[in-house]
Amino acid sequence: MKALVLLSGGVDSTTCLGLAVNRYGSDNVVALSIAYGQKHLKELEAAKKIVAYYQVELMQLDLAKIFESSDSTLMAHSDKEIAKESYVKQLEQLDGKPVSTYVPFRNGLFLSSAASIALSKKCSLIFYGAHSDDAAGNAYPDCSDAFNEAMNLAIFIGSGEQLKIEAPFISMSKEQVVKTGLDLKVPYELTWSCYEGEAQPCGHCGTCLDRIAAFENNGVRDPLMDF
Repeated sequence: MKALVLLSGGVDSTTCLGLAVNRYGSDNVVALSIAYGQKHLKELEAAKKIVAYYQVELMQLDLAKIFESSDSTLMAHSDKEIAKESYVKQLEQLDGKPVSTYVPFRNGLFLSSAASIALSKKCSLIFYGAHSDDAAGNAYPDCSDAFNEAMNLAIFIGSGEQLKIEAPFISMSKEQVVKTGLDLKVPYELTWSCYEGEAQPCGHCGTCLDRIAAFENNGVRDPLMDF
């Protein structure tokens, strides 16, 4: 069995990589990192350190051109401020719409691209780190269980039944994802999640707040907050 893992360099995707390596061995795992025109490249830089740690092959793809018209606050061309509050608080003001850091159909595009590469690399599985907290309240609809099932079916059919998606955390909270990673001894000190690209995490954007809480709820401190 050979697997391709979508690796952003953040907590969830790095835990996915650790899980895949634990199951199949580093020789049977390929990591794929994708640039999409985001504000900074800190996560992609983290991904390089993570694949070096796990000694797996890294492939890189640039899809920035596709997102040139996106109004997501994550994009380098956006002049909008990234919200400095939890996703729960953001969703209270959005009437069921995705949060401002949602990048239009990003996971759909990433998975489709990954499928083409996975087939070329003789992989039979694509791993990605979607979890229930990101899908909750329609914050990131392309992290939902329904989306995952639809994409899995499309890729399975479209690949001639050669390729499947595995989203091992789709029913888990971020707290549970971190617990899984701690058990696997995932090198979280190498990861990056913050939406800002400063020397240290801001500690106040939605992903920082979720990450900090996930570690605290596991009785440990986020290693990136030790400063």
